[in-house]
Amino acid sequence: MKIWHVEDVMTADVVSARPDTPYRDLVALLADRRINAVPVAGDDRRVIGVVSSSDLLRKIEYSGAARPRWFERRRRALRRKADGRTAAELMTAPAIIVLTTTTVRNAARRMDECGVKQLPVEDDLGRLAGIVTRGDLLKEHLRPDEEIGADARAAVHDVLLAENFSAVTTEVRRGAVTLTGRVERWSTAALAVRHVRMVPGVVEVVDRMSFDYDDHRVADPVPAVFVA
Repeated sequence: MKIWHVEDVMTADVVSARPDTPYRDLVALLADRRINAVPVAGDDRRVIGVVSSSDLLRKIEYSGAARPRWFERRRRALRRKADGRTAAELMTAPAIIVLTTTTVRNAARRMDECGVKQLPVEDDLGRLAGIVTRGDLLKEHLRPDEEIGADARAAVHDVLLAENFSAVTTEVRRGAVTLTGRVERWSTAALAVRHVRMVPGVVEVVDRMSFDYDDHRVADPVPAVFVA
């Protein structure tokens, strides 16, 4: 089963800004490319920050606004960003990045935890290799049912290697996988469902498997009693 990584779905033809890129050029860059953010990288292609449309909107948001008071730390920081003229002064740093070898699932989790819509991607040398968006991470769910079915059957085969693999049939429809058949133990069926659920592109797993022995709840062993 192929595990999808960021390099499988990212945009490799990524545009970046330099630290000295002016504000107006950044606005034009986002508008022309119809993107929401752009990584900022030096001559060595190492990402030092990200400028998003939210960063650029600070200049409009704080236009003509009164100076924040000394205890309004967040507003003072945002006001300084609103006064910025170059990418280095406007960007959010350090950048939240992922590697080309990061799995799609881990990248999605990182986006959610950090509350961002895109992540710059670095190669194993720390250089900008691309950018991945939320839409890119959804590409695995565009896989044909035939491909998903082949991986699902392989996953079931790995679990049932010591049992009768032909006892379980796999059916895929629009990403939903249905497992039907009979296995020896409850734990075997549960493990098969878990493995199939990890197949890229699987929307849900419908478990219609039965089993001969329920090892879900194994009785606790009786403690030994020692007599002096």
